[in-house]
Amino acid sequence: MLCAAVDIGSNTTRVLVAEPQEGQLRKVMEQRAYTRIDRSSKRKNRIKAEKIAELADVVTTQVRLAEEVGAEAIRIVATAAIREAKNGEEVAKEIAASAGGPVEILSEEEEGRLAFLGATKTLGHPVEGDVGVVDVGGGSSEIVLGTVAEGVRAMRSFKIGSGAIAEEFLTNDPPSASEIRALRDYIGEFFDGVEVEQPDQAVAVGGSATSLRTLVGAVLEYETLERAVRVLASDPIADVAKRFELDPRRVAILPAGVLILEKLSELLGRPLQIGKGGLREGVILDLLNNGASDGGAAITLAA
Repeated sequence: MLCAAVDIGSNTTRVLVAEPQEGQLRKVMEQRAYTRIDRSSKRKNRIKAEKIAELADVVTTQVRLAEEVGAEAIRIVATAAIREAKNGEEVAKEIAASAGGPVEILSEEEEGRLAFLGATKTLGHPVEGDVGVVDVGGGSSEIVLGTVAEGVRAMRSFKIGSGAIAEEFLTNDPPSASEIRALRDYIGEFFDGVEVEQPDQAVAVGGSATSLRTLVGAVLEYETLERAVRVLASDPIADVAKRFELDPRRVAILPAGVLILEKLSELLGRPLQIGKGGLREGVILDLLNNGASDGGAAITLAA
């Protein structure tokens, strides 16, 4: 069964279409658009009409693409930027009216549960013991703790994301040493006094983490994250984007994502393995499992 997830995030709006195959999810189609909601919602914490129209157009297009490749079930979800906007409900309704399906504004807890599900069920190898899933988004960051067998045990959501703080602290191209230092200091102060359980292993999901795979490999630890900072602070955004085949808009905010990931890895006391799945995969797994509970065949993915 082909299922689709449309994820309206703070930085990007993405669609994923996938189906279960040989114990894993087979991706049929992915597409993203950089919609940067956080830029639109700074004044009075409301998303502007022109941004709502842009989001409606993007989501409508992504739903149509999913339908064209044969998606039988489509779930549209929205995260921090719409969740925290004063007119979030209005935004969701306008997007839904255009796209032809409901837009679900995820609670912090539901977002964490779905990200944990998508991260732990798509690693491609057995996952034992306590797992920490780190999800750094454009407007918020989450740490989710639990086990594959029992699911989520605890979740912490922090109102700090790569898009918002990059816009505040990073103005030079490439970022200056003083900007990186100020950003690191701000993140350190934000998390001052925060303590979390330290799991047996940790996984990072979200746009910052997946972009870093091309820069430094599949494991994020102090040395590799520091190397990423040096790369991002050494050359112009356009040059880094071309060299690593990344979107320049992602490269512009990536230093902020790197430094948040570095801090969360420090809090967890573990290096971060870059996950192969996250929120969108979790949404699709949820769709598949709900289909099973409604009388379809149960879907079991190998961890």
